[in-house]
Amino acid sequence: MGLELNPDSTQQATGSTATAKPSSVNDLPPAAVELATKLFDAAREGSTALLSQYLDAGIPPNLTNHKGDTLIMLAAYHGHAPTVSALLARSADPNVLNDRGQSPVAGAVFKGYEGVVKVLVEGGADANMGQPSAVDAARMFRRTEMFDVLGVTEEQAREALPGQLPHGQS
Repeated sequence: MGLELNPDSTQQATGSTATAKPSSVNDLPPAAVELATKLFDAAREGSTALLSQYLDAGIPPNLTNHKGDTLIMLAAYHGHAPTVSALLARSADPNVLNDRGQSPVAGAVFKGYEGVVKVLVEGGADANMGQPSAVDAARMFRRTEMFDVLGVTEEQAREALPGQLPHGQS
């Protein structure tokens, strides 16, 4: 199970503040792989207390699975705002893209989790990172309620969805 560790927050060549590509820890012993699987499941399930205990004990907050999904990506995609908040409080980077170039905030926009989007944006998530970006996802999937949370102006929203928004709605 190609698990990766992303302990550093370094500048990428693109000028992004997202962390550098994690180094591989594919040679972990089976017990470590089992623990990592438990942590990824905890993020998916919103098991904030359990995840917090492990992070407080030294588990890196930017641990990634074989798809490049971080704990915060999994918690965000499954709609767990309290878990996302706890991860951010423990230095999880909201701007780490997975192997498909997707960001946690774009995943939350796609799924329609406004509370998660708000927590991520307040925690420093860049709504323009990734493919598609969170702003692009809001446009593509007609998640007009997300524009305000993402900081997209009414004018930008109209440009994004010509003829779709009544005047005064963003």
